[in-house]
Amino acid sequence: MTRPPRRPFQGVHLLLTGLRQLKSTGLNSCVLVPLLLNTGLYILMIWAAFHTFGRLVDQWLGWLPGWLAPLSFLLWPLFVLILGCALLLTFTLTAHLIAAPFYGFLAEKVQRQLAPDSLPDEGQEPGITRIILRSLSREMQKIAYVLPRLLVLALVSFVPVVNLITPWLWLAFSAWTTAIQYCDYAADNEGVSFGDMKRQLASPLWPSWLFGVSVSLSTLIPFAGLLVMPAAVIGGTHLWVERRHQAAGKARI
Repeated sequence: MTRPPRRPFQGVHLLLTGLRQLKSTGLNSCVLVPLLLNTGLYILMIWAAFHTFGRLVDQWLGWLPGWLAPLSFLLWPLFVLILGCALLLTFTLTAHLIAAPFYGFLAEKVQRQLAPDSLPDEGQEPGITRIILRSLSREMQKIAYVLPRLLVLALVSFVPVVNLITPWLWLAFSAWTTAIQYCDYAADNEGVSFGDMKRQLASPLWPSWLFGVSVSLSTLIPFAGLLVMPAAVIGGTHLWVERRHQAAGKARI
């Protein structure tokens, strides 16, 4: 197995690695199709945000008790951030459901460069139909994991005073689920269960969380998210291969 190099703040470096490797000709076929599909979805998201953000934020401010009204100028940007995170998560879930099979193939191509022994021989792989169905099934597992927690965060966001810290909770939650999302393609290719994948990413948590933060913040840049997503698949595959290497080293001790 080729071991990815260790670097300080490796989580941020992984995204940059993915961006550099997007130019690799061997990966183009797995990048262009989801890029085109997600471009249309991204334009739709921008249109929806433009037409609904102001109205929703004004409604939220209208629900505040009278004694908090003088603080509305402080709460307005917090509510905008909450709505932005919610919209970003919704877009991300939908975009990945559409692009899941393509990103699974993209992760596989990177894995065959980094750790070819972790995958079955190319002639022994299941057919394309089974791979697509497996990818969609895995995406549904992620959605089932994310949505209940997303609902709890949304409800907490309406609680006066407590909602002052919810933007930070949204950021932490977004970073963790982002790391899960982009590492899971490689884990699924290896046949690792969703639960085992989460446990391995959480030990240690900091590199996974930092990778998720860097990806989440990068997707906030208009249109940059369209390139960040496939780059994050590549970076997440690097992170997963490194994490598996660490787990194998502990098992040998």
